Amino acid sequence: MEIQTLSPEVVNQIAAGEVVERPAHLVKELVENSLDAGATEVEVELDEGGRQVRVRDNGKGISPEDLALALSRHATSKIHVADDLWHLNTYGFRGEALASISAVSDLSLISRRQGAESAYELKSHYGSLIEPIPVGGEEGTLVWIRDLFANLPARLKFLKSDQAETTQIRNVLKAMALASPEVNFRVRCKGKLLHYWPGTGDPIERCQLVLDHEPLYFCEGEENGFKVKAVFSAPHQVVGNNRQIWIFVRGRWVNDRGLATAVMEAYRNLLMHGEYPVVALWLDCPPDEVDVNIHPTKSQVKFRQQPQAFRAVVHVLRAALEKAPWLSGILQDQTVSASHQHVLDSDRSLSVEITPPTLKFEDQELTRTQYQQKSGWAPRSPSQVKEPTISLEDLRRAAQVSVHAPDDSTPEAGEALATKGKWSSLQVLGQAHLTYIVAQSDDSLVFVDQHAAHERVAFEDLMAAWKDGKIEVQNFLLPLTFNLDPEQIEALMEQVPYLEKMGLAVEQMGPESVAVRSAPALLKESGIAKALKWLGEEIVDKGGSFALEKVIADLCATMACHSVVRAGQALSLEEMKGLLREMDRHPLSSFCPHGRPVFVEYPFSKLERDFGRIV
Repeated sequence: MEIQTLSPEVVNQIAAGEVVERPAHLVKELVENSLDAGATEVEVELDEGGRQVRVRDNGKGISPEDLALALSRHATSKIHVADDLWHLNTYGFRGEALASISAVSDLSLISRRQGAESAYELKSHYGSLIEPIPVGGEEGTLVWIRDLFANLPARLKFLKSDQAETTQIRNVLKAMALASPEVNFRVRCKGKLLHYWPGTGDPIERCQLVLDHEPLYFCEGEENGFKVKAVFSAPHQVVGNNRQIWIFVRGRWVNDRGLATAVMEAYRNLLMHGEYPVVALWLDCPPDEVDVNIHPTKSQVKFRQQPQAFRAVVHVLRAALEKAPWLSGILQDQTVSASHQHVLDSDRSLSVEITPPTLKFEDQELTRTQYQQKSGWAPRSPSQVKEPTISLEDLRRAAQVSVHAPDDSTPEAGEALATKGKWSSLQVLGQAHLTYIVAQSDDSLVFVDQHAAHERVAFEDLMAAWKDGKIEVQNFLLPLTFNLDPEQIEALMEQVPYLEKMGLAVEQMGPESVAVRSAPALLKESGIAKALKWLGEEIVDKGGSFALEKVIADLCATMACHSVVRAGQALSLEEMKGLLREMDRHPLSSFCPHGRPVFVEYPFSKLERDFGRIV
């Protein structure tokens, strides 16, 4: 067959298939054009599942002489030379959107420049242009799309129902509203107002309005040139899918699996299986650090340093989660009046024995010994709390964590009682079903799962010991050698100093082989090969040592689960108070390492309504 040049009509329809695959993509392109034009007001009207769309804005507008050029392929005001592609600060830049849309729809483009006497309208009937004419119109631009894909019946039959397409368009508009919180958005469907999102400078307010979820919390930080801002939900206020994780890179809404995984990594050991947080994440970096031109719809990006972007997201969001900002909204008013304080006898001390059965863990038998606390322990004020330390022997015995009560005869006891934390300030009433600590604040009853609470305390102490380099390391007499892909080996070698800090000494032996001279004693020797291969893959995709940290965290969670008080175990009043004090050492103590809630709170106001005392 002879080679021939495609006609402009065919070229435009092919481009339309890439850029405007469905109505939601069309709406996204038009709204992005409005935002690039500096609009502070955007109104979208849609019908027939997006086959009829009107997008109006109050942006700069288009001059009459440029209207026809706006519908030409590869005509843009955003770039001039090739280097501009690496310094983009706008949504659109390739000049394909309007040309592609006009090739598959009946389009009207009405625009009036700021300060101009009149607006001008340009019509395009499936690519055939009609000369612009002056018309009445406000400053800004109106794009009116009718009969989308009417000239492409094959494309039309692949569209989903009107309701499904409308839902997708609404999701796109939610993303646009989150990306530009200062812009007013109005969304109408069949003449009915669906959404009105007024512009606000507060990202929390915009997210709560758009996502219909509250309360939400805000954090920001910077690492290695990557600036991270996030609005996030508490781990106990989650949804059943990952569709409420919204990611924006340099203001552009993207579907990036790596960054979505980074968000979930930040929530590690805080969520149960099948739970997902509500998060809006904005990641900013120098323009030359990210390529936004790898997908026709610009819905994906590629970082020059993907591992650094991954680490920045995890570190900033995790640091915010570890501050547990949601605690200010729960356990309301923990200041219990002096008349409610329980005074301990001066000669009373607590001795807790936790003797779980001998268990096999990773094929290594860990014998547990009784752990006893003698008298003479003084309660600590927050200023006296030190970082937890665990000996290597304690680690091998699954890190028994103590639960102890104060002796009021000590000089510091009075001061400590006056400066209690959120959990220790609760008045302990007793134990229910040998499983739940029953306590109260001035405003509510609080039930604490004793096993889950102690499990979190033990887990945090184990993780702290590991991060501080106090975890036991196993040195191999003969190095273990493994074959890996060259890309994985290169990634591992870049992380050698960090891996050594965690007890994993890796050396490259050849183009496709590595040797392991030592590893954390918690890891099973026969499983190191599989773990190392997985670790290499994870570092390539996500960077850093989060894969190994996840392995260690899972092991520590299992160890903690088997080394703490159990459900059905009787505790004295002093033991329960001691556990609450231990919980105050860790901000994430409202969740067990497996993501289960540690406590349930019942406000007294609800009880009073249930008993008919108030209406």
